[in-house]
Amino acid sequence: METNKIDLKKEQKVSLERPRYNYSLAAKIFFFSMDLVTGWEITLGKTKLIEILASIPYRSWEIRQYGRMTRKYKDSNFVDKSGKIMEWSREAQDNEYWHLRVINEKMKEDGIKDPWYLFPLVPFILVSLYSLMTRLMAFLNIRRAFLFNAEFEDHAEHVYAKFVLDNPQWEDQPVNSDLVKQYADVKTWADVFRRIGLDERDHLNHSFVLCGKPENVVKYDGMPESIL
Repeated sequence: METNKIDLKKEQKVSLERPRYNYSLAAKIFFFSMDLVTGWEITLGKTKLIEILASIPYRSWEIRQYGRMTRKYKDSNFVDKSGKIMEWSREAQDNEYWHLRVINEKMKEDGIKDPWYLFPLVPFILVSLYSLMTRLMAFLNIRRAFLFNAEFEDHAEHVYAKFVLDNPQWEDQPVNSDLVKQYADVKTWADVFRRIGLDERDHLNHSFVLCGKPENVVKYDGMPESIL
């Protein structure tokens, strides 16, 4: 992932200083519920759960768009538009999966075991419920589904910015994992998590564009051209 042209420290500062989006009641309840399960402190286990859930909406959108494209395959304009949504959904899924693997590498390096809420039964229940929720939202109101995802990604971006701030020791911890370097060619773990936070901003921006709120896009130098 290209990061050389981006000032990651500057963008972390932007994330910390930017007020959170005015979340809907549904989003507030969702985030509060996650905090009840994981605790209020930001931990590697908590971010791991965030990443387990983060890819689910993109899979829901992909399934929806593929079905619609199949039904309306004769409408080239519709297929092109839906295809772009589906293509980005796949890219976002892959990116969120990278986050999950990177966090797992950090936990292995630090000798940290999964907390209780990451043992099979709890993630299965949470993933099942969230999958049902995102598919229902995508079916009933896709724009609202995009907006809810923007809220989720805004929350995640702020979580990672605060997480790096809370762990200044990461500034001196070098990245030695080849797997992590495949994700981002950076020198320290602080920059790895800054890069994850910036990825969440990219997902936030894409979601705002898709839900018809491009005025909420958070621009920065080096932002993917595909967003606008």
